[in-house]
Amino acid sequence: MKISMRMRSFASVAMISLAVAACGPKDADIKASVDTAVAATPGVTVEVANGVATISGQFADDAAKTATEARVAAVKGVKSVVNNGTVAPPPPPPMTADETLKMGVDAAVKDYPTLTAHIMDGVIMLSGEVKKADLPKVMQALSALSPKKIENKAKVTP
Repeated sequence: MKISMRMRSFASVAMISLAVAACGPKDADIKASVDTAVAATPGVTVEVANGVATISGQFADDAAKTATEARVAAVKGVKSVVNNGTVAPPPPPPMTADETLKMGVDAAVKDYPTLTAHIMDGVIMLSGEVKKADLPKVMQALSALSPKKIENKAKVTP
């Protein structure tokens, strides 16, 4: 049986194509290179499958996320990048001195429903009513918070 020239050409092209495809970077080699590229980014991992790099983890900001994606895309053998990373929410703004003081004041007067406390510029202003026997306890608890001043305008009842 004779093999036609076309058949031989087709077989040769197919074998060369397979050989070239087999010579491409392996996923394990790509992953090793990608891991090196993202080593300086803590909390981020990359998986590689069929040349597709999938990024996971949390970034400090959008710039870090974009820069990491660019570093991964630049690795030889990476065909595409799927960036599933998230950006950490910004930290809450720091509490002001009055907000911190208010938390302590609220805890100190919570057992005295007829007593109201307002805070302004580090000064605690008391209003409402407080029993004479409870006043020393309240004042001691408020003084322990180290306010600038305590203005007691509360009515003291027997």
